[in-house]
Amino acid sequence: MGLVIGEKDLLRERRAAAEKGLVFVFTNGCFDLLHAGHLHVLRAAKEAGDLLTVGLNTDASVRKLKGKGRPLMGEGERAELLAALDPVDYVVLFSEETPRRLIEALEPDVLVKGGDYQADRIVGADVVRGRGGQVLVVPLREGLSTSSLIERIVRAFGGE
Repeated sequence: MGLVIGEKDLLRERRAAAEKGLVFVFTNGCFDLLHAGHLHVLRAAKEAGDLLTVGLNTDASVRKLKGKGRPLMGEGERAELLAALDPVDYVVLFSEETPRRLIEALEPDVLVKGGDYQADRIVGADVVRGRGGQVLVVPLREGLSTSSLIERIVRAFGGE
């Protein structure tokens, strides 16, 4: 089981991992309504290294990105669910709209995003590659997205 951790403690863990020669992997997202598509990306991310950290948008940053009514689940719930997943070692919250500052601080060896992103447009890819790291884009599984899940729920319960 993973650990929800503050940034300062995570930076200590990152340094210890580097000293041991462990491959430190980072991914990020809102993870609002966790689903099998998320798990698919997290499993692939974990396979890319030894320790997987998930940067999780705070509720305020999700609202800025996704708009009114989001997130559907609070940051505490989202963090707890992510930390309970086998592939995840650490979950750290960040309040900015992008994880760039966090990526610069953590200096991950591998940066992973789902296939809805193009490698050259992933925030922080330049930072990771500039240090000799790897950027991995995991192909998405068809029909598995938070948006499609919300649409199915709305249709099933009589919404527009």
